[in-house]
Amino acid sequence: MIGLGRFGCHLASSLTQLGHEVLAIDRNGERVQRWSPYLDRVVQADATEEGALRQLGVTDFPRVVVAIGASVEASVLTVLALAELGVPQIWARATSDKHAKILGSVGAQHVIFPEAETGERVAHLIVSKMLDFIEFGDDFAIAKVRVPDALVGRPLRELAPADRYGVMVVGAKLPGERFRYADPGTVLAPGSVLIVEGSIAQVQRFAELS
Repeated sequence: MIGLGRFGCHLASSLTQLGHEVLAIDRNGERVQRWSPYLDRVVQADATEEGALRQLGVTDFPRVVVAIGASVEASVLTVLALAELGVPQIWARATSDKHAKILGSVGAQHVIFPEAETGERVAHLIVSKMLDFIEFGDDFAIAKVRVPDALVGRPLRELAPADRYGVMVVGAKLPGERFRYADPGTVLAPGSVLIVEGSIAQVQRFAELS
C-alpha cells in the first residue's frame, strides 16, 4: 500500500482485518507514526524512487496499491517505478479520466475511482428506499431492500417470475436471523430484508414497493 491518506489508510486497515500482510509506504513521517501501531509494517520512503521500493522488498508482493491522490505526478511516477520493477498487479487510484489514462499507459492494470464510485452509490441511496446498492456496469445492480408490505406473509416463490417484478431475489434475512440464500419456501416476515439483482431501474422500482 503506497499512500496513507484517508483512502489508503482505510483500505490498508481493511486488508489487515481480512488477514493479509500489508506493507504501507508514505513519505509523510507523521502519517507513518500515526499508523505504525495498527498495520503490520509502515515505512517512510519516497515511493517514486525505484531503488527505495526494491530495498523495501516491494517485488515480493503480488499486488501493490498506489493510493496517492494529492499528487498526480507522484502517483504516475510510483506506478512507473512499480512497473519497471515487474510487480505483477498494480492497482492505482485515479482522480480524473486523464489521470486514469496515464496510469494505464505507464503500467497500472487496475484503475479505481473511489470518490466517483462512492458518490454514485450514495446518490442512489439518497433518492431511493434502497438500504445498499452496488452497480456492476452494463446496467446491472445488486441492492439490499426492505421487504415490500405487499409481500409480507408470502413465500419467496411468488417473487420468482422475472416478468412480475423484474428482479431476482438471491438472499433473504428474516428478523433475528442471518442472511441466507433465497429459498422458494421462505415466508417473508415483517422487517425482513432482501438482496435482489436486476437492472438499475428494476431494483429501484422494487425498492419503491416497500
